[in-house]
Amino acid sequence: MERFTAVYEKIDDSWIAYVEELPGANTQGETLAETRENLKEAVQLIIETNREIARRQSHSNNVIREELLVPV
Repeated sequence: MERFTAVYEKIDDSWIAYVEELPGANTQGETLAETRENLKEAVQLIIETNREIARRQSHSNNVIREELLVPV
């Protein structure tokens, strides 16, 4: 499980949210709880999609994939 910084902002009667470390991860919702769930789903979809795109683009036998842990 990774840790990200979620930013929530109330605008009128709804909420918007984004993840500071992950451009494109943003959402909205009618309640804060709904917005939190929507943001988690957005992050999951972005990561899954990026992984799939990267795997399709690397057809070479000279590719090494390994886990990268970065303490911040």
